[in-house]
Amino acid sequence: MRFVYNLLMTDENNNERSAGAGYSCDRNVYPAGPGEWGPDDRVIAHIDMDAFFASVEILDFPELRGKPVVVGGSSNRGVVSAASYRAREFGIHSAMPIFQAKKLCSGLVIQPGRMARYSELSREVMKILHSYSPLVQQISIDEAYIDLSGTEKLFGKPEETAFRIKKDISDHTSLTCSVGLSVSKLVAKISSDINKPDGVTIIPPEKVMGFIFSLPVGKIPGIGSKSEGELAKAGIKKVGDIGKLSPEFVRERYGKFGERLLEIAAGRVGGEVVPFSPPKSISNEITFSEDTDEIELLEKHLMGLSEKVGRRLRKKYMRGRTVTLKLKDSRHRLITRSVTLARPTCQGKMIYTKARELMEAIEIATKQRLIGVGVSNLSSAREQGFSCSGEPEQGLLFAESGPGEERWDKLDKVMDGILDRFGQGAVKRGRLNE
Repeated sequence: MRFVYNLLMTDENNNERSAGAGYSCDRNVYPAGPGEWGPDDRVIAHIDMDAFFASVEILDFPELRGKPVVVGGSSNRGVVSAASYRAREFGIHSAMPIFQAKKLCSGLVIQPGRMARYSELSREVMKILHSYSPLVQQISIDEAYIDLSGTEKLFGKPEETAFRIKKDISDHTSLTCSVGLSVSKLVAKISSDINKPDGVTIIPPEKVMGFIFSLPVGKIPGIGSKSEGELAKAGIKKVGDIGKLSPEFVRERYGKFGERLLEIAAGRVGGEVVPFSPPKSISNEITFSEDTDEIELLEKHLMGLSEKVGRRLRKKYMRGRTVTLKLKDSRHRLITRSVTLARPTCQGKMIYTKARELMEAIEIATKQRLIGVGVSNLSSAREQGFSCSGEPEQGLLFAESGPGEERWDKLDKVMDGILDRFGQGAVKRGRLNE
């Protein structure tokens, strides 16, 4: 385990070194040792599992240790979902096409994804975090924020708690994580990335503004290379450079984005840890092994994806009103089309019917490499007075299901039960067997 207090680290010979490229870590600016946390200071940690998917593969298959490992599709048309740190040494990163990763590393080990296993370990990690605070906001399968404000009497000083959480995760899962600890979600998230992997970075209250001012704007989440280049043209390379420009100029030139930069530069980087944030959409997509313009094949995949989306909606006791179709052709041109329904649904058949209608309205003149379907504008099925089987809950006078809809809802319920008992592929619609 490596760690850093206030952006200072030591190497194997105990010599102080920079916490990361682009950061100024002069001892006079960031003196070593923990800072002071006042009674009114918020204490927020960002926990980020290290190369999570790839690390789980290496954990479960020890013979992979030390090898360049990626998780992703085995075909050349697949993409890298996660890369081990050994693989990253070859320049491989997530979202990179598999064929390109193979060119960079001839000995690359490609593991298929095992979402059930990753979800199992993710739940274990979140369970550990909840043992420290009820205020845990999971933002992805491998990272979360935790508000530790007011827990000092239970677990000790904030920095001690950060190390305890890290050790607990390691003891229970045999996996490493990196932790950022500060007074806001933004600073905690940025700092967790500074000392990866297996690191702890602590930015106490009195050092936050110095940290923010010296921060390269490209390190702010949401700012890509294009935005970074545009800001550099105006002389903004670090957040502190924003103070050299008038607020009016920043707002006029960059709009809402500029307003956010001004707030960050002024230290207004709050945001509460929200224990539960309902999903805004649920979707599934597939990249074909070969480009195709066969309508029947596209429709078959569309049906399978719609069934998966419907099942995921029912699992979360949710329904949605907006169905979206996604197509990407052989030249990587993306087309999306959406339709809003009169009533929310979690039926795979209804999702497929609307998605197919959207596709029929598109003139498919080129071969497609990807198709996807999603449902948004979500709401709780229970709040609407429905179970996800479509049956009205007690207390409702009338059901909203239209003619024939209840029959399909009941069929979905039966299929869910079979799949829950016997696993994926135990039952499917007849067309998917063709």
